Amino acid sequence: MGRQQDDSVFVFDEPTIGLHPKDVETLLNVFQTLIAHGATVIVIEHDLDVIRSADYIVDMGPEGGEDGGRIVVCGTPEEVKNCPESITGRFI
Repeated sequence: MGRQQDDSVFVFDEPTIGLHPKDVETLLNVFQTLIAHGATVIVIEHDLDVIRSADYIVDMGPEGGEDGGRIVVCGTPEEVKNCPESITGRFI
């Protein structure tokens, strides 16, 4: 992690599952370090702390299964928060 990551893309699928909130904090710091070194970090996540810390959100839904699978809103956390159709936006 101490080197430039300009050519790196990291994809994390639900990395907070089973983590204590303090460990989530540590994970967010790791993400920020990767980004600071030029990496692109993509996270598939339901944890609100992780979602709130994102630069850009793609909110899928509006529900799960057959009632989901479409993009509800894309944008900054503030834009998602201001979208009345976004269930995620209600909680961030």
